[in-house]
Amino acid sequence: MPLTLGFIGSGMIGSSVARLAVAAGLEVVLSNSRGPETLADLVADLGGRARAATPAEAARAADLVVAAIPLMACEQLPADALAGKTVLDTANYYPERDGHRAELDTGELTSSALMQRHLAGSRVVKAFNNITPHQLVSLARPEGAPDRSALPIAGDDEGAKTEAARLLDALGYDTVDIGTLAASWRSEPNTPVYVEPYLGAIPRLSLEAFLDWTSRQPGIVVPAAHVDKLVKAAVRRPAGEVLLPSAD
Repeated sequence: MPLTLGFIGSGMIGSSVARLAVAAGLEVVLSNSRGPETLADLVADLGGRARAATPAEAARAADLVVAAIPLMACEQLPADALAGKTVLDTANYYPERDGHRAELDTGELTSSALMQRHLAGSRVVKAFNNITPHQLVSLARPEGAPDRSALPIAGDDEGAKTEAARLLDALGYDTVDIGTLAASWRSEPNTPVYVEPYLGAIPRLSLEAFLDWTSRQPGIVVPAAHVDKLVKAAVRRPAGEVLLPSAD
């Protein structure tokens, strides 16, 4: 079980995971692309278990790292500082934000495989990418709770996936292993397990209005057996058609 969780990217998803980590008794080291001083309010809100640093410092200080950044920024991750680390990738591919990538559009690679290519010395695990920030916090439950939800994970390294599953368990979630990074598309946008199971029917809204709407929804419990069923029902479609928030 990691004692210190590092964050590269401390936006909506990153701060939600950090909040759960602090509640679980972990130390967190936060970073973003704008500098540690811009995280003072978040650090104060999270309390004494949190501190801010640069991305490289957060990577080196951590037992496990959460990369909560837009996919277009993945090649800016400090590969040297992350060497030897397990890195949890929360990103999704949205071409209208990230720009088109031919290897993703054709299905040659998944977005997490693209990150793994950049982080050749790290062990990348796809996680936290299919749930909205507010529901990530509101649906967390202690181990053994009858209304516990599950989240999918994918990765090429079995030990890294075990680390990720232990972390998610501590944060309040069961996990469903959906396979390698090549199979991680099964939890990406336009798949049955992406966002909607945890929210219910989603109204047509602007991105800003959608985020406001999700903040007022308690969320829907999605147990592991249902996550497994949804993942297996996935059919691969063109990548990244719908933009939902996952920003630094």
